[in-house]
Amino acid sequence: MARTRRTAPSARPVQIFEASTLYGVATLAASLDAGQFGPPGSAHRILLVSNNAATPEAATRLATMNGFASLARRFDETIDWNEAIRPHHPSTWTPLRDESPLWERMFRHMWGLGDAPVELVVESVQVSPAKALATIFGGSVVHVYADGLMSYGPTRERLPQWLGCRIQRLLHLDLVPGLHPMLLTEHSVGAETVPSDAFVKVLGELGEAAAGEPELARVAAQRPTAVLLGQYLAALGILTAEEEEELHVRMLRGAVAAGHERVVFKPHPTAPARYSLVLEEAAAEAGVRLHVLEGPVLAEAVYERCRPTLVVGCFSTALLTAATYYGIPIARVGTDTLLDRLAPYQNSNRVPVTIVDFAVPDLEGEREYVPLTEEKAAELGALVRTVGYCMQAKLHPLLREDAIAWLDAHLDDGTGRYFKRRRLTSLALPGGGTSVRARLLRSSPSARWAARRVRAAQRRLRAPAA
Repeated sequence: MARTRRTAPSARPVQIFEASTLYGVATLAASLDAGQFGPPGSAHRILLVSNNAATPEAATRLATMNGFASLARRFDETIDWNEAIRPHHPSTWTPLRDESPLWERMFRHMWGLGDAPVELVVESVQVSPAKALATIFGGSVVHVYADGLMSYGPTRERLPQWLGCRIQRLLHLDLVPGLHPMLLTEHSVGAETVPSDAFVKVLGELGEAAAGEPELARVAAQRPTAVLLGQYLAALGILTAEEEEELHVRMLRGAVAAGHERVVFKPHPTAPARYSLVLEEAAAEAGVRLHVLEGPVLAEAVYERCRPTLVVGCFSTALLTAATYYGIPIARVGTDTLLDRLAPYQNSNRVPVTIVDFAVPDLEGEREYVPLTEEKAAELGALVRTVGYCMQAKLHPLLREDAIAWLDAHLDDGTGRYFKRRRLTSLALPGGGTSVRARLLRSSPSARWAARRVRAAQRRLRAPAA
């Protein structure tokens, strides 16, 4: 992407907005429209786009997606982070803190920032490229925005104090009304909701921009009634490719059983083509019309143009977007398998899977989707805080008593699937083991050290000879 600029920066403050997805840019656009970063013209705004795919050259470029150009007009210029740090990869490159003054001088000169104060607006602050930017601009305040369900879970690891103390606020979408984010609360970071009306307006803008996409126009003309969302979980090592293919087939069969005869499958942009082929064969066997939408459009643009009556997924953020912002009934498939497979327990996908499993009906079950009531949202919040404590107990020690009380009251209510006995044992929580050995391992550092040495030796003995 060529660097584009409409106005040269002056002595005004500079705001750098880092984004790697069109959904993220849409979130930022809605936040700007709502005035959450001040009135237009109060700062020089840079949209810094990053392609974090394993092989960026083979992935769809953000700038080529329908609607990007319209959203980018809210910023004074657009810069490609991949080009700026070439040949480094955005997900793996973070400069040393001792070298940050040198890098800051270089980027200030390269981008013409002068001595203006810089504010950073980043996603996933614990990893690069956000962490790299926070290191380079070491004196800047940081705002974090979260465009998905992970905002409701705990921070995946303890942030260094030099970074955590600079974070001013967490901006998030109200994807699950009544549920409050845990992300960054260990640093007393306040959460601020991106107004829903502003976000819906931006989604409508994306829908209008996608209207000219020939493939989407053909899909809309067929008036599909169900949308299936792919996520490519095999790439995360959670499912095998064959298991994920079967997951998609289950989505299709469930939609057919619910009476849908015209179905759209929106695959993940990096999913292999064979996924679509397997699904097409299953659709032919079921005698239903299936369209695989591979164009560079968001799932939300499909909702906007096609107005389906059912959206099916595993734990995609787009699943909750359909229900919250479009009022479309939703259903889930496969969350039980994921709850069992996610490893380690601290895996940051655990809270999104938990939310969807609790709040969304199983497509293969009998319950129909109904919006969360205030009482149900409170139950979900208590569950999420308990799961979050079990994931990151050291970051949230004050939640321990609440977690114990919740587990005592609910473990016999069929909620055991959200927890691992081994994890509960290690934290000395209800539902965990109570053997003398377990108590010893929990209380004695030397015993835990010895146990680790024994397990390491056993792994070496089991390893095949070279």
